[in-house]
This record gives sequence, structure tokens and C-alpha cells, in this order.
Amino acid sequence: MSGLVYIISAPSGSGKSTLTSQLLNSVDKLQFSISYTTRSPRGSEQDGREYFFVARDEFERMLAADAFLEHACVFGDYYGTASSFLDQATVKGNDLVLDIDVQGAAQVQQRLQDRAISIFVLPPSRDELEARLRRRTGAEKLVESEQRRRSDLEREEIIQKRLRAAAREIENFSNFRYILVNDQLEQSIDRLKAIVLAERFKRSMNPLSDDARRTLALAENCLLPNVRGLVQQILDSFKASAPR
Repeated sequence: MSGLVYIISAPSGSGKSTLTSQLLNSVDKLQFSISYTTRSPRGSEQDGREYFFVARDEFERMLAADAFLEHACVFGDYYGTASSFLDQATVKGNDLVLDIDVQGAAQVQQRLQDRAISIFVLPPSRDELEARLRRRTGAEKLVESEQRRRSDLEREEIIQKRLRAAAREIENFSNFRYILVNDQLEQSIDRLKAIVLAERFKRSMNPLSDDARRTLALAENCLLPNVRGLVQQILDSFKASAPR
């Protein structure tokens, strides 16, 4: 069955982009939707590769024309998925993969209902997320030009802002069908692939092979009811570190 939409959401720094890239390279009949954004390119980002970078007035014209499947405003910049990507994927017999935030995920789920498969990627703890953000922020510093280099104080504020945003996003975990805690990368890749394939198997009229049954079992381990306690522990790690 084509025309499914896999929504992959995560707090910044959770490893969502790496997981999505590995998924697209290893599972057939998947098509990635490149989002539109009004923010400026970062580092080596290129228009049409990571995002379509557009002016704010152009984005708002598309918004007025109902050209987006979903859209959100994050840290003052617009992000959105053009509806045309889903139409193109369906015509080709592909499923669509969206890398979007929790606001956009809620919009797509409401609009597409059972066609939308929502997956929330989480770090194993607040401390691990902070460590990843610091590594990434340090890497960004190496590629910035002298004119754009941020002060250490500015970078620290960015990290703290992202940690606060992560805590707010994780509170929405119950809105997702699957929760994938990205602790060990290779295991996380296997679980993400299993989720995608399992949803296809559920809609297939073909008898299930032993491999398919194992895939379904692996995906089932990530269903919300089966990981709710673990996610609550992760959320508690953010609350414990919140300023008093």
C-alpha cells in the first residue's frame, strides 16, 4: 500500500536526521519531503537539499494558497511541508517521510488520520541530549566564518533554549503512535526500519513470513503503551534539571 506518511519528530539534537537518512538508504519505496523554511542556511546547507529557503513573504503567499500539508513557526522562523510532495509520492507508489516538529506532526495526523504514522525520537536523558547539543554546537563553530562566529555566551543561550524546548516537546509524547529512544544508533536504526515495514505488513493482504512476524514484534516494542514508563523517566530527567 502506497500513500502512507511516516512522521518523524524529535527534540533538536536527538539524532533524528541521522536516523532518517539511514532509513531512506535502506528501505525501498520511501520518498523524503524537503521542507520549506524562512530561516537562513546554516554551515554547508544548500537550497533544495536540506530545505527550500524562501523569503517570508513567499512562504506567507503559499500559506494563503493552502499549499502546505503542515506548517509551524519555530524560534521565529516558518517551516512547512508542501502538499504537492504527498501527491507526487502517491503517484509513484511511494510512501512519504516527513522530518517535522511536534506542531506539524499534530496537523498531519489530524488531516490524514490513519495514513499518518507518527514516530517520536527521544534522547535517553536530558544529560545525553545536552552533551549532543554541545558537540553539535562545537562542530557548527568550526565551519562558521569569522563574521558569523557567535560568542560563547550566545552559544550557551542557544543550548539552554533548545533544552527548554525539548522538555516542552517531550510533554506531547502521548500524541505519537511510536516512541523510539535513540540510545544505541544501530539498534535505533533497526527499530525505525521495523516500524516502517510493520505498518506496511499490517496493510498487506499477503501471508506473513517468519521475518515479517519478527519485524512486527520489534516494532511493537516501540508502541506508546509499551514504552510509556520509560518516556516518563526521560521526561522526569528534564524536570529534575529545570531551574527552581
